[in-house]
Amino acid sequence: MHETAHTAQSVTFEITLLFLGILLVMIVALALEEKIHAKKSIIVGIMAAVCLLLADFYQLMPLGEILLPGGHKIEMPVYIPAVDWGVITIILGSSLFVDVTSRSGLFTWIAIKLTKTSGGDPLKLLWFYCVMTVLFSAVLNNVTAMIIVGSLTAVSLAKLERQPLLLGFLLTEGLLTNIGGLLTLISSVPNIIVGNAAGISFVDFFIKASPFVAVATVITVMMSARVFSISRLKDSDEKEHAAFLVSSFDENDGIQSRGFFWFSAAMLILFILVIASTTVLPVAKDLGMGFVAMFFAAIMLLRYKSEVDRFYKAIDWDLIAFFVALFVVINVMEHAQVLTLIGKGIGILIGEQQNIPGTGLLLIASAIASSVTDNIPLSAMLAKILAANGTPGDSPLWWSVVFGANLGGNLTPIGSASTLVAVTIMHKHKLGLSFMGFVKKAFLFAVVQLIIATAFVLVVLY
Repeated sequence: MHETAHTAQSVTFEITLLFLGILLVMIVALALEEKIHAKKSIIVGIMAAVCLLLADFYQLMPLGEILLPGGHKIEMPVYIPAVDWGVITIILGSSLFVDVTSRSGLFTWIAIKLTKTSGGDPLKLLWFYCVMTVLFSAVLNNVTAMIIVGSLTAVSLAKLERQPLLLGFLLTEGLLTNIGGLLTLISSVPNIIVGNAAGISFVDFFIKASPFVAVATVITVMMSARVFSISRLKDSDEKEHAAFLVSSFDENDGIQSRGFFWFSAAMLILFILVIASTTVLPVAKDLGMGFVAMFFAAIMLLRYKSEVDRFYKAIDWDLIAFFVALFVVINVMEHAQVLTLIGKGIGILIGEQQNIPGTGLLLIASAIASSVTDNIPLSAMLAKILAANGTPGDSPLWWSVVFGANLGGNLTPIGSASTLVAVTIMHKHKLGLSFMGFVKKAFLFAVVQLIIATAFVLVVLY
């Protein structure tokens, strides 16, 4: 067992409330980021520093030297293990991989092929990309799926001279990553946690979740088309112009090296296959998806081995810094028993026995909690609560946690890594969307999705 020079102490209710207040202040500050003229990384970074100072003052976390078996001592700052480096490396590796791969002309080739298939019709293109987003999110990490599909979308709309539609496309794709993440047992970490605790098999999970995913995807795309005015080409002038643009497209224009193009295509397919099967591959399952993403990025960077620094400069370091700081804040909140308090509150809502109101409230409460905190520890705590109450594996309460934890990420941009990546891509293309701007545009979508999920759990799965 590890020993530390500074061990964690018991946490009083007053301390928990203090840290809960800090969490609420951070959320409000993020909502007002435009008015206070501060980047997300600075806001959350300051909050992380405050949390660490108070955690040290109240002796909430193990600090100092760590004594390993054999008498060896190591010095490790507490914020190092607090960060989910798997997510960070997935973002870094996927971003680098996609950036280098795009230089081969592969993404432009795919985008133009899809654009030609759509005939230049924006609504058809929306359906193509949204279905692709759901399928990619089901087999890839949501962040990776968003990075790949977002890159393709930007290219296609630019080719069609439809850049004003990019915001609607990217927002819809960001929301659909969390819906696609519900399709299989291994599509998201909350699925794995709850599925294992409840004893839900891969096949059973897919059979029960797929009807919701199909319905929610169709309704989300239909809503998006209406909200963002993405419609079919109507008059002959529009159709002629679109046909002219499509006919002038040459998918081979961006290919400078046919060899590198085919190499990139093979690597993309291999990347998707390895990421999708990371949890079962002998070596990859131990090293994780983050390693896989970084490994493939390193292979692709060999092509530009003498100028890799230009790819490093293109990385969104503000996004990386934001995630690092957010993980630290959430970790301190765990030690301060804030997440436990949230879990207990939800436990009180559902009661000791399974009932329809409690099942519905559990789903909504899980979604709200997941929109402002990490859904992984929250899912773990709720799974423990359900298991401790002897909840049978076929109970709809397990599904309330699954749906709530995944769909809660659509309520705010910090509720899901993929929605935050979608916002980052928007900023990259000069489509500024603040915290509150995202909430305003996504709120109706999220509410409809939660209503469908609640009805699905209470009517179909109950």
